[in-house]
Amino acid sequence: MKFELEVKERIAEIRKNRELAHAAQHFLTLSVTPKYSYNFSWLGRPIIQYPQDMVAMEELIWSIQPDLVIETGIAHGGSLIMSASMLALLDYCDAVKSSATLDPKKSPRKVLGVDIDIRPHNREAIEAHPMAHKIEMIQGSSIDAGIIAQVKERAKGYKKILVCLDSNHTHEHVLAELEAYAPLTSQGSYCVVFDTLIEDMPADTYPDRPWGKGDNPKTAVWEYLKRLKGAGQKAADGAPLHFEIDKEMDGKLLVTVAPDGFLKRV
Repeated sequence: MKFELEVKERIAEIRKNRELAHAAQHFLTLSVTPKYSYNFSWLGRPIIQYPQDMVAMEELIWSIQPDLVIETGIAHGGSLIMSASMLALLDYCDAVKSSATLDPKKSPRKVLGVDIDIRPHNREAIEAHPMAHKIEMIQGSSIDAGIIAQVKERAKGYKKILVCLDSNHTHEHVLAELEAYAPLTSQGSYCVVFDTLIEDMPADTYPDRPWGKGDNPKTAVWEYLKRLKGAGQKAADGAPLHFEIDKEMDGKLLVTVAPDGFLKRV
């Protein structure tokens, strides 16, 4: 369509605009310390994301139409609720198109969240939410072999899987998550790695965290893609596994915690 073509052309021009890119990076640098991203919620639950990234996830879920979303990192549950609500909207649209009666609790579409520490008050709030019927949670380290096995077992039978990695942000941890969960990503879908912006922040931005420049999700993404080229890893569906960084997404969003983090399986 003409409008979609115009969007692509605008994004291509925006990606060349160094002044705009610098301004976006300046905003990100200034907004991290005062915790700007902590100010937002989705359907009543804190989401801890930038609005641009929320829109990006909405667009991806609509275009991919996944039946399973796997998320590492739960926190207050806002991201789980957002993904679940988008899956519920897909169910609704399917029902409208087919003139079928919608039974929200019979849809196979699910969100699976993994976190090493699901705090009781957060679990209680998530389980009390109207979207709870679309959510399953596993407590444990996302890189523990037993947890990985549970996630892979839950993923069996799903055809369109979207993966989001947003837990511990050290290079070693994210690389292990990529090795474990990226192969579950279905063809044409995405493995989204959050907080790759850490690599682009000043070195003293995270003094109380184990991650920082040179040790973060972006360096893990780079290492994983390098390994993929050499190792020829297979996806869970048995096909060769290839990802490319969606640079168009970076250019469109400008303000995102996931530069180089939108990995499309191609």
